[in-house]
Amino acid sequence: MTAQSSAAQRAFPARISIVTLGVSDLEHSARFYEALGWRRSTASSPEIVWFRTADSVLGLFPTDELAADAGVPAAGEPSFRGVTLAVNLESPALVDTAMETAVEAGAVVVKAPVPTSWGGYSGYFEDPDGHLWELAHNPFFPFTEDGSLDLP
Repeated sequence: MTAQSSAAQRAFPARISIVTLGVSDLEHSARFYEALGWRRSTASSPEIVWFRTADSVLGLFPTDELAADAGVPAAGEPSFRGVTLAVNLESPALVDTAMETAVEAGAVVVKAPVPTSWGGYSGYFEDPDGHLWELAHNPFFPFTEDGSLDLP
């Protein structure tokens, strides 16, 4: 490792602390994630809702306000944003169960879970604002005791 890459690593650590999703109806979206079994953080306010995940935080914030905060136009919603969020699970059966839970919460299945060409099992759903989530079992990605992925 060079001195420059070591300095960059200290200045820009390889981690994702928060993912914030722009939503059209804050309370409706918050109820959706609560219906998945996620617990709303007491750090939430009427302006933004927070959910603690295993190793990061998910924020829900009105789309127009998120765009204004970033200094970008709040253009119309594209059908595919070029981003997916994923929850990796320990087995195909757990993927199926999680998908059923998402559907019961109001998700729209985009692709039902199926065996993949790379040896896993995966499916996709959209949340109430069209954010695309993947539910996957990857037999090549082990988990740590705390439920985090243990990648080399």
